[in-house]
Amino acid sequence: MDALELGQRIVAILETGRRTATYKFALLMSLVDYCVENLPAEDVPLSVPLEELGERVIALYWRQVLPLAGIGELKQSSQPRVRILAAVSRLRESAYQARTTSLDVARERVPNDYRRAVTNVVLTLVRQPLARLQHLPGREPGQTFLYDDSWMGEGVNQSKIDRHGAVVTLYPGVATNLARLSGLLRPTLELLWVEDVVRLNASLRNERIDVASHLFGQERVGLARVRAAYFDEFGASCFYCGAKLDGASPIDHLLPWSRVGLDGLANLVPACRPCNSSKSSALPVHRHVTRALDRDIAQLARIGAEIGWPVQRERTVGAARGLYLSAPQGTPLWESRSGYSVVDLRWAETPWLMEPVSHR
Repeated sequence: MDALELGQRIVAILETGRRTATYKFALLMSLVDYCVENLPAEDVPLSVPLEELGERVIALYWRQVLPLAGIGELKQSSQPRVRILAAVSRLRESAYQARTTSLDVARERVPNDYRRAVTNVVLTLVRQPLARLQHLPGREPGQTFLYDDSWMGEGVNQSKIDRHGAVVTLYPGVATNLARLSGLLRPTLELLWVEDVVRLNASLRNERIDVASHLFGQERVGLARVRAAYFDEFGASCFYCGAKLDGASPIDHLLPWSRVGLDGLANLVPACRPCNSSKSSALPVHRHVTRALDRDIAQLARIGAEIGWPVQRERTVGAARGLYLSAPQGTPLWESRSGYSVVDLRWAETPWLMEPVSHR
């Protein structure tokens, strides 16, 4: 099955299936991001650790469980039991008591609560969205096209998960095709996610509220912390063109948010408004990625510790490798405000393309 057919089948199931919660979107987005960051060298099966899937799903809902100003906490399920959202909310409460709102810091300060949340989320993923993602309700189970889900379902317990290696193994070629589709699938999933949240919350239907920003936007206060720390450490200049910046200049996602959801310092750079606007959601040329990844990791780690922000260098390297190796030749790469370049995406002299991937 090629990438186009795979994408069409996924979208068809999402659009025609019965969606009672947003869990399928979180699962798919997490799978896409994992495949980008851990792209296999060949079209072979890829085992995705369920624990890592659980952690990624928690990260997606971490902001979303916060109350929306003037509305309150948003419903994301039509069912009375909302296991994943409840698990994330409980972990947020524990983190707050430990004086942090950072998920990465919470992992260190309340490790038992963090592990409990991951376990609960993984159980729910295996019992519900993983078991249902490839099938339409009311029909006999057909041939699966992403992974074997024959052992999954409501009756699964932790022992059964452990007997299956605590992984979901994607069929050959699926990981590569999901990585290739990341630029189309992630925006589509976000749109469907917002649509379902509006449908589930009657109070949003007649309000002019930017639901997408609440669900997926970065907190302005947080980015202000990153901007101030970068200005102190590196100076107030645009990463791309060197122009002088002011205190309201953007913080740019080097690897676009629309392709992979990485907010770590390794993937963030200060930018002037013209460069930020011109680059938009395009992949940059290799030299921009190399310069960003060549920044002193100890320096970034120190900044992260000071402002409570993850670095995510390993994940950024994996994502860069996956995005460039899975993109078709001839893809335009953003070079500057002056325009784009078309270069060899597999440029041999680029060190991060050669770094081995550790399938955690």
